[in-house]
Amino acid sequence: MPQRNVLVVLYDGVQSLDVTGPVEVFDGAGRCRPGDGGYAIRTLSPGGGPVRTGSGLTLVPDGDLEGARPGPDTTLLVPGGRYTGDFDPRITDWLRAHGGRAGRLVSVCTGGLLLAEAGLLDGRRAATHWSVCERMARDYPRVTVEPDPIYVRDGHVATSAGVTAGIDLALALVEEDLGQDVALLIARHLVVFLRRPGNQAQFSAQLAAQTARREPLREVQHWISRHPGGDLRVEALAARAALSPRHFARAFQAETGVTPGRYVERVRVEHARRMLEESGEGVARISRACGYGTPEALRRAFLRTLGQSPTEYRRRFGPPPA
Repeated sequence: MPQRNVLVVLYDGVQSLDVTGPVEVFDGAGRCRPGDGGYAIRTLSPGGGPVRTGSGLTLVPDGDLEGARPGPDTTLLVPGGRYTGDFDPRITDWLRAHGGRAGRLVSVCTGGLLLAEAGLLDGRRAATHWSVCERMARDYPRVTVEPDPIYVRDGHVATSAGVTAGIDLALALVEEDLGQDVALLIARHLVVFLRRPGNQAQFSAQLAAQTARREPLREVQHWISRHPGGDLRVEALAARAALSPRHFARAFQAETGVTPGRYVERVRVEHARRMLEESGEGVARISRACGYGTPEALRRAFLRTLGQSPTEYRRRFGPPPA
């Protein structure tokens, strides 16, 4: 089988895990399928010299970026780093001249800003680290920034959110190339999930919402997360906070940024998703455990939030058959 090429761009200030996470995934394919050819991985920097990561590690690249010419068999990976408001023109000029020729163009975290600066995300949907989503949308209006997903695929371009999302995206690319069995073996070796779906939110329900300032509302948030199958109507939650339903609903949204109903749905879907990923429980039982009552109600919630049914979600991301 022909070997697939992965070209990784390095530069001073790059985030080390944005580099090593995907590289470990691609390298793992060669160990799992030694006869397949796996991936030939090259790391390149402007000038070919060593780079110092944002955490102080020194990485020694394989060669000079300037002489590289990615082709249709190349996955070009641009990791993120500390964004200071400007870019190394040697990288952006090279990306502008040669990045569009790569078979797959991939960014991790703030690496998406480098692709956007080079014009390679114009007219496309893209993800990046939550902290720079607003900046990307403002500075690059031709890019449709999606702040929630951990990664976004748009044609041959794939962009991911912060740090570990690069591992999720790399596993998705390996699964596309070599199949789920290989991706699963790599995920088990790295002790990570295979694999979070791209449209999963960057944060869990509790992290995505703000934490309420007032103790009664914070306790209600914790109680919802511990009891997704309980009575989570506004009236019941308001009683726990010793507030009227109307006052509770206004205060909860003001302090968390979401309505009680939206927060409850996020928690319930997240709980159901984990059960589908990790257990062999039937969909009917999961529906009851998560407060939906019926499989149809759970199905509607999954379609609203994840764009797929619970059955399809389990088929893609659930535990392998015994």
